[in-house]
Amino acid sequence: MITGIGITKTFRQRGGVLGAREVPALRGVDFAIDKGGAVSFIGESGSGKTTLGRIIAGLETHDGGEIVIDGVPMSSLRHRRRQPYFRRIQLIHQDPYSALNPTRTIHQTLEAPLRLRARQTGRSRSWADARAGELLSMVGLDPGYVLPRYPHQLSGGMRQRVVIARALTMDPEVLVADEAVSMIDVSLRLGILALLKDLRERLGVGVLFITHDIATARYIGDDGELYVLYRGQVVERGPTEKIIADPVHPYTQSLLSAIPVLHGLERPGAERVVPLETQREATPGPGCLFAPRCPFATERCERETPALSRDGQTEHACFHPQRRSVIPVGVGE
Repeated sequence: MITGIGITKTFRQRGGVLGAREVPALRGVDFAIDKGGAVSFIGESGSGKTTLGRIIAGLETHDGGEIVIDGVPMSSLRHRRRQPYFRRIQLIHQDPYSALNPTRTIHQTLEAPLRLRARQTGRSRSWADARAGELLSMVGLDPGYVLPRYPHQLSGGMRQRVVIARALTMDPEVLVADEAVSMIDVSLRLGILALLKDLRERLGVGVLFITHDIATARYIGDDGELYVLYRGQVVERGPTEKIIADPVHPYTQSLLSAIPVLHGLERPGAERVVPLETQREATPGPGCLFAPRCPFATERCERETPALSRDGQTEHACFHPQRRSVIPVGVGE
């Protein structure tokens, strides 16, 4: 199990028109990922979801808070002793075109981590070669065709499957999929999503899915947990199906309202929650981060910061929660 407690991260920007400034990316985020479970982080660009995913995978440091893996706080370990823990968490990159070394064949790409595993477990080089073929077959590729080829000789969908196969070389317990289908042709996206879902069911590997698309989050983890992030803060979280069908926070409602709906498929009685303005880079005031954009904000929202509070199966950070049916037919049913 992987747990995050009060994770904070601030980036420091230098120069520019506004001069040096600090940009908070995460503002005290708590989360939990169970073994074999599915967790989705959703939100707009700038919500902090990718930064959080990289921290969980051990590729980014955090300023405050604690990451706990199987009951062991990572801050209590030296860097070298943390590596075996983070090795069990593998990142699937968003861009399959830049994630693979163009000068190495797919065989060479998979061979390097597999040889490391072979040395660690006392296996032979022949095991590494055989395992490379097994992993490619597992992700739906023909080893005989793919292994001798370079990345540029493969389609985008095939490259993303190779990236997933490379992540599996370390026998991970959790896959962190950061917008894993956003740069793939629409016609191929469902295949990649189905593959991730199949790996979760077949291997028992947990999936942390980072996306701005609620529909894909629901497909991967309909029985999992959904975290809605806004400007580095969790504003709503709970069972995926519950939040999608019955959202409470206005920001979650606005994300669902933004889903395109074909004429004639509108849900009777469904509302649309539209933010008052686009997200600004300006430093937020002392109150709720979403208050300047929220159509339901009051003076209290501008003065005070709401904390997460439980409401049935879900939690939300809102002073004026109200359940609204905002999703179109076919998304929640």
